[in-house]
Amino acid sequence: MKVFLTGGSGYIGKATIGALVAHGHTVEALARGDRAAEAVSSFGATPVRGGLGDLGVLNAAAARAEAVVHLAQAQTGAEDLAAATAMQDGIGTGTYVHTGGTWVYGDTDGIADETAPWNPPGLVAWRKPVEDTVLERAQQGGRPVVVQPGLLYGGGNRLIDIFYTVPGKEAGFIPFIGDGSNRWPLVHVEDVAALYVAALKARAGSVYVGVGGVNPTARDVSLAVAASVGLEGKVASIPLEQARKQMGPIADAFALDQQFTPARRGGARLETEVHRPARRPLQGRVTGPWTQRWSSAAHRVRTIDSEISLRGRRGRRGEHDQASRSRSGPAGRAADHLRKRAVRPGGP
Repeated sequence: MKVFLTGGSGYIGKATIGALVAHGHTVEALARGDRAAEAVSSFGATPVRGGLGDLGVLNAAAARAEAVVHLAQAQTGAEDLAAATAMQDGIGTGTYVHTGGTWVYGDTDGIADETAPWNPPGLVAWRKPVEDTVLERAQQGGRPVVVQPGLLYGGGNRLIDIFYTVPGKEAGFIPFIGDGSNRWPLVHVEDVAALYVAALKARAGSVYVGVGGVNPTARDVSLAVAASVGLEGKVASIPLEQARKQMGPIADAFALDQQFTPARRGGARLETEVHRPARRPLQGRVTGPWTQRWSSAAHRVRTIDSEISLRGRRGRRGEHDQASRSRSGPAGRAADHLRKRAVRPGGP
């Protein structure tokens, strides 16, 4: 399939180009300048010169393609919607995959899936009218799909570097907001890339949260980041008010308490195949809207055992077993792995 992709030189983009090419797809990728063009070329895509504001370029590239994957981060909702409209006009009845994020759901009050009600912090409140408009194309013969990644880790994501690692190294400790008991829905960037590939075959109007079923506490993530930069055990709490002053509006997103499951029942199911060597000790198998079958038996997306119950029924949320709140639970083991691998989690 011929795929046009935006945001190809970015964190998720390079992994997604690699996954698309590995599955035999031909990729054209938007590139604003020479550096971005060289980057997407090195990943296996053909560069298309232009930016998100070049609506004619977006429309023409989408019209040449059989599917579109929109990963680029817009500066405003208006910019994102204009770009999405241009590409949906171009692709017509072909698949258009739009990128959102799990932050739009706010605090989840337990384990949730993509059927949860929206309660976004101000930083991402603009996404609602954009995604609603994108999905409306399904009623007009289009094939829109929305992917909402959780907090990403693996590779070179700079989000945590900017807001946690760099200031933390200067201060001598990695911060966490409040008591750090709020949870972050982590997912490896290559798993999200595999989901984008699978989404090309999704039903029109589908929405998928891209998560790994692992929801460690923010404090555990800070401990992992601290260990990765030689500050083993050196973490400290900062009040939300201080975090807002230091980080800006994104502090409210980092303070969210979110747990997500990829095991939703009753929805369309996507099969994803990930070809890569063993990378982290995650055991088990995810079934539901998307299933990941990895070539290495040592690496499965779900580090869930009997301590966590994931009941992904529509309109019903599972409850997190109290035992998993301990550092010996699966979330603690995931954080231990992050420390050992020195990978940096990132955000939607």
